[in-house]
Amino acid sequence: MQLANIDLGKLSVSALNMRHTKTAPDISDILPSVRARGVLVPLLVRPNAEADRFEIVAGRRRFHAAQAVVQEGGEIEPLPCAIMAPGDDAAALEASLIENLARLDPDEVTQWRTFTRLVKAGRTVQDLSQTFGLTQLKVRRVLALGDLLPRIRALYASGAVDVHTVRHLTLATKAQQKDWLALLDDPAAHTPTGSHLKAWLFGGQSISTQVALFPLDQYKGRIIADLFGEEAYFDDADAFWIAQNEAIAGQRDALLDAGWIGVEVLEPGEPFHAWDYEKTPKSKGGRVFITVSHRGEVQTHMGYLTRKEARRARAKSEGGQDGDAAKPARPEVTSTLQTYIDLHRHAAVRAVLADHPAVALRLLVAHAIAGSPLWRVELEPQQTRDPEVAASLAGSLGEGLFEAKRRAVQDLLHRAPDDGAVAGGAPDEGETVAVFTRLLALSDADVFAVAAVVMGETLQAGGAVVEAVGAYLETPMADLWAPDAVFFDLIRDRQVTNAMLREVGGKQVADGNVAEKVKTQKTILRDFLDGTNNRPKVERWTPRWMAFPPTRYTDRPFATLARWMQAETQIAATHTSAPPADSADTVSIAAE
Repeated sequence: MQLANIDLGKLSVSALNMRHTKTAPDISDILPSVRARGVLVPLLVRPNAEADRFEIVAGRRRFHAAQAVVQEGGEIEPLPCAIMAPGDDAAALEASLIENLARLDPDEVTQWRTFTRLVKAGRTVQDLSQTFGLTQLKVRRVLALGDLLPRIRALYASGAVDVHTVRHLTLATKAQQKDWLALLDDPAAHTPTGSHLKAWLFGGQSISTQVALFPLDQYKGRIIADLFGEEAYFDDADAFWIAQNEAIAGQRDALLDAGWIGVEVLEPGEPFHAWDYEKTPKSKGGRVFITVSHRGEVQTHMGYLTRKEARRARAKSEGGQDGDAAKPARPEVTSTLQTYIDLHRHAAVRAVLADHPAVALRLLVAHAIAGSPLWRVELEPQQTRDPEVAASLAGSLGEGLFEAKRRAVQDLLHRAPDDGAVAGGAPDEGETVAVFTRLLALSDADVFAVAAVVMGETLQAGGAVVEAVGAYLETPMADLWAPDAVFFDLIRDRQVTNAMLREVGGKQVADGNVAEKVKTQKTILRDFLDGTNNRPKVERWTPRWMAFPPTRYTDRPFATLARWMQAETQIAATHTSAPPADSADTVSIAAE
């Protein structure tokens, strides 16, 4: 690069000058100095295609100030110039921008025009960053303006649109940008700006990648990044929640493996109010609570008990008891659901019992010797205050099968099939003699069948006896009961529902929905059982509550399991001895 003094008439402003416009610049600040002393700081020029002419790459205002002095009638010496090598447009652009940046930061739209031309000339983001002393993020933010419609860039340059709105518009497609401009032009419409614009673009479902617990490469959808490089969002909320729920489930499992006795995942949006809990270490029974916001943020609150639980724990450790300590733990199932379980198990057990008269007879004798809350003689009323549970029981497989066997027994006793219960009639000696004489005329097999039905009618529902008989006879619940709408309606516990979903759909499905509402998880569960919504159909599923013997899904109290535990040891002992003789075990009274 050489220095020379060049006449004013041989100079013109280059189109590569970043401030090149047809409008003359404001020179009021430097004109007095140029009048008095001329141009002292060299202009940056390069040879023009025309002979002996030069283009001004940097120094446009000094050039115009010199022209103004001449127009006023003054004299100007040839201007000092630094002459660049010809042909390097990118270097000329850089020189123009560097000089102007050193004097006055241009607006970002002007920088974008120049940066874009430099990129086309082969410069990289790193090159621009090093050349102009800007961060690469700043350079990317300027270049990102190129994905905006020209009108939006113009609005930004004029100050009609703020930087926050522009930043969110860089997330928008061209179609969304056009829609936004249409709102801007409509005086009756509300134009979203700032944070409201982000909600408008994503339909209120914007979830930032910053909240993800999982590696982003595990996400199955598309990630939309703001072109300024500062924010990114998941475009498929459902895919995000599947991956996030799986990560939450993994976090829960890891905490349980680490020795925490309880980890509870709260429903999305459900708050954790620290004032309702008491800080309790893991060694003293403290639990972990995981909260999930609707925006996907996950917080883990480690080592807490509710204040009531904390008081009970202190009372237990002190060997005393207070009002809270005397209260039993919350059962795993509601009272209505417990009734549902008891009645359906009762119906299934007596249906099987009716095919095992020898067992029924022994049970009949046991009732006669040891007594029963039902014997005076009374029938099992199968009572429930819930009409839906009653309807479910009446339509069940077990109840229908037992009713068919009862009608057959009525026929053996020369009664009308619709007479109702076999046992439990009003005290009447004549009737007793009549039934007795009729039984004398029947075979042993028929008497056993009658005894089995009578035992079924007087077998108490919701007791340990049902558990003992059902386990001994290996009652096949899948043949005698199927989960219906009433059963699912009565399930309210999310931890239980997720455990059932794991049984039916597998760990991945359960983990992927661990924070979903109970209603959502029950819908997925039923999809598997019905084989709908592209779920593989699962046949003959029996919940742990309904199996013989029963188990539970949580560590909370479950009455059915407690009853089974009363009988378990004694029933287990029967497997070491010979089974009772049952000459009529093969007798089966067919339904008519």
